[in-house]
Amino acid sequence: MHVLRPVRTTDGSFTLRNEGLNEHYHSVHGAVQESRHVFIRNGLQAMGLPHIDLLEVGLGTGLNALLSFLATRELPCSVRYTALEPYPVGADLLRVMDHCGATGVPEVRDHFEAWMNAGPDVTIAVSERFCFVRLEQQAETITLKNAIDLIYFDAFAPEKQPELWTQPVFQRMFATLRPGGILVTYCAKGQVRRDMVAAGFAVERLPGPPGKREMLRARRPMIT
Repeated sequence: MHVLRPVRTTDGSFTLRNEGLNEHYHSVHGAVQESRHVFIRNGLQAMGLPHIDLLEVGLGTGLNALLSFLATRELPCSVRYTALEPYPVGADLLRVMDHCGATGVPEVRDHFEAWMNAGPDVTIAVSERFCFVRLEQQAETITLKNAIDLIYFDAFAPEKQPELWTQPVFQRMFATLRPGGILVTYCAKGQVRRDMVAAGFAVERLPGPPGKREMLRARRPMIT
């Protein structure tokens, strides 16, 4: 098991450093800023649907899930949040990270930690607008078809987890999405974009979060 070490990022929030991979879970330029920019602003808020079936590849510390839950307090939509994470972060580290304090909602800390620490395949009704379930399944084996509206693709970088950033995996993501569904990721590497296009996606480059020039948003075209 790789050693995980909390690291404070520029915006004051914490990320984790995986010492074995020599990689951080979030941007050191601001963990909360990055998640809000990539996944909330350019993902969840761009959907415009009354209900969103959402899949996250790489739950990690749960920051994207927390921010998505908080967004449903403001957006006119409900979210069913399915997270793929075979190696969940332990309860002690989650408490040190204190994402709820960093996002200004310390009152939901116990609630957040409870659903993050629930076992796999346990659906948690967090609120009337948000339910959450973690699966131990890996992205390479997912077999959902036309079932998801939005994918947060938040795996470690391609040089750290190359097996996830491949055309076959993106073909699985494409098949998982409903027509018109989107996938968002912080990564903007040329080969990643080309593999997405080869899998059938229409891909656009968008301005990245602090510390990154670009990010990618990929859409499964509507059936014509």
